[in-house]
Amino acid sequence: MDLDLQNKKIELIQWLFTLNDKTIVEKIMKLRESEKTDWWKEISKEEKKSIDQGIKDADSGKLKSHSEARKLYEKWL
Repeated sequence: MDLDLQNKKIELIQWLFTLNDKTIVEKIMKLRESEKTDWWKEISKEEKKSIDQGIKDADSGKLKSHSEARKLYEKWL
């Protein structure tokens, strides 16, 4: 693991250990819980339908090559 990341984690642990602000601790706990949330449950029915359709298209071979997709969407890239 990246040494810089390890140092940041240790710094956060030390800071958290000395923290006395209950509000900040609760915010951190909410952030932790939100990271566990399944994104599939958070998206709309339309988004799920679109993803399912994309999977069906891929399974049936209805795919475009990367170069074809780049040509099609070039103006937005």
